[in-house]
Amino acid sequence: MTDLVTPGRLPASVTAPDLLELAAGYHARAVTPLGTHEAAGHLVKVYAIEAPGRVVADREKSAALKLAADHLASAGARGSLGLAVLLVHAGGDGDYTLVHTWIEGYMSDLAIFAGPAGDPGRMRPGRQGLAPCVWEEAVLAHERDAFTRHVLSGDGELEQRLAAWSDDVLKGDVR
Repeated sequence: MTDLVTPGRLPASVTAPDLLELAAGYHARAVTPLGTHEAAGHLVKVYAIEAPGRVVADREKSAALKLAADHLASAGARGSLGLAVLLVHAGGDGDYTLVHTWIEGYMSDLAIFAGPAGDPGRMRPGRQGLAPCVWEEAVLAHERDAFTRHVLSGDGELEQRLAAWSDDVLKGDVR
């Protein structure tokens, strides 16, 4: 059984100074939808996420769409249903591209690519175990809801459901 946490008594692996430093630097990031595109036979909803002072320009968007198309070219072997979300994140410590694909069995597939800030040609697969950051998770949470609301639970023909999914975007600051 686990004891309740009491002030002044934290488990050894909880590093209070690191958590408090992280909290002190926490801020909003801008999220901008960049349209739904076709890549490798998939409908791909694209978002920019921008750290303060950073911008996702057309160059980064185009490079991310190319990277997504290369990744999605083999997505059928992973059970892809043909819908994906692409996050182009100009982060504070580098750039990230996430390709989130809906696959069979109510599951999803996620690929994360990372590279130095402003150099989209140097994006490489992220290290094993790397997961989305808090800002990326905010967009993916919205997209999970949009997918279930419009595609899985939606009414009408599939084309109508996909149009509703495509139009349901997150925009503005996320925390």
